Amino acid sequence: MPPRRRSASGYRGVRQRPNGGFYAEIRSGDLRLSLGTYNTAHEAARAFDAAAWRLGRPRLQMNFPDVRTLQQALDLAPPPRLNSAQDRAEHTALQRRLLVGQEDERVMAEWHRRHPEDVAYEQEYWERRCEEDTRRRREERLDRRRRKALACAQADLVNAGGRSFFTEEDERWFDIWLSTFDDTNDDDDDTDDWSD
Repeated sequence: MPPRRRSASGYRGVRQRPNGGFYAEIRSGDLRLSLGTYNTAHEAARAFDAAAWRLGRPRLQMNFPDVRTLQQALDLAPPPRLNSAQDRAEHTALQRRLLVGQEDERVMAEWHRRHPEDVAYEQEYWERRCEEDTRRRREERLDRRRRKALACAQADLVNAGGRSFFTEEDERWFDIWLSTFDDTNDDDDDTDDWSD
């Protein structure tokens, strides 16, 4: 049987992961022995060779044929990654979160199936709420335009030598600097759209 073709990493039994790491595994017929993920292709190849020595593979099927003994291969192989109690706790917490999320999705799908009238009511509610928010923003923008136009007209009147009905300390003078920009997103308001 011809030897296996080397992978794109340049080493036998080593594949590059999308995240940039290198995964090593030994295949023998239907058996796949995972050796883990490493930072470099060289480390993964050394781990492959150490496992190949342990399994009694011929040196021609190894990445580094200059290694002559199992002990040499083990000395050159990277140390195994140790999983600390903190690593296991974080993994367990992530698994729990995933299970909770999956259960939520399952329950929501079941609820949608059993109560289509509630789903329709909820969709109508949010559409109505969106329309109300849009109407409110348009009214506020129109009010700002009116206030700004009034303040600008009073300023033009004073600049032309006339007299304004605003007093000098009137806060309406500050309306000159109001923004009346039309192209605002729904999320651009200073206030929370969902607050009552």
